[in-house]
Amino acid sequence: MRLTEQQIRSLYGQDVQDRSGATIGDVGQVWADAAGEPTWVSVRTGVPGRHESMAPLHTARLWEGRVQLPYDRATVRTAPAVESGTDQPLGVEQLAQLYRHYQLPARSAALQPEPSPQRTSSPPEMIRSEERLRVGTRREPVGTARLRKRVVTENVHTTVPVQHDEVTVVREPITAADRGDVRAETGEEQRELVLHAEHPVAVKERVPVERVRLTSHEVREERPVHGQVQREIVEPDVPEQPGRAD
Repeated sequence: MRLTEQQIRSLYGQDVQDRSGATIGDVGQVWADAAGEPTWVSVRTGVPGRHESMAPLHTARLWEGRVQLPYDRATVRTAPAVESGTDQPLGVEQLAQLYRHYQLPARSAALQPEPSPQRTSSPPEMIRSEERLRVGTRREPVGTARLRKRVVTENVHTTVPVQHDEVTVVREPITAADRGDVRAETGEEQRELVLHAEHPVAVKERVPVERVRLTSHEVREERPVHGQVQREIVEPDVPEQPGRAD
């Protein structure tokens, strides 16, 4: 992979992806072999610490400002690492470990301590960072609604129609025409008439009268969110250039 000096400088900070296209991190440093060809890059994976995982550049694919490696994320993250910002060349043992880790055929010239692979120089740069306020929502319980049933006693007042028998004495004279049909007897005699009366009666029965249930529905509203964020400001300190004579 022959790259110009400008292309090598442009590698710094580029996203590094695994073979599936998922981002692993970004390029921290670039190493060239004895012939000056870029061979290895260190990847800042975001794992806490001051170490960067090493990855072979000669097997990578460079496209659209990205470096895509033919390995999965775990292979790159567990590769031998170097300290961030180091300017030390890679030693023979380090290179041997890298070739074993990535199962690459070892290059005899690259394993020689002299001339040793050197790190390519990079222009001075700073990464400016800033905080972003990321707002969202979190669902949490705020209370419990319950249905509770209890028994109360009420007094009920109503009326009901009732009937009863009353006795009325009816006297009918017997005419001469009826006397042939009526026997006249003298003596004591008693007749009875059973009288009836209705009385109010209250009987209780249990019947279902209503179904009660609880339901909930979401109500959307706007709530203000306040927070403080910090951002970095990069200020160049450039010495005054001598003016040109007119």
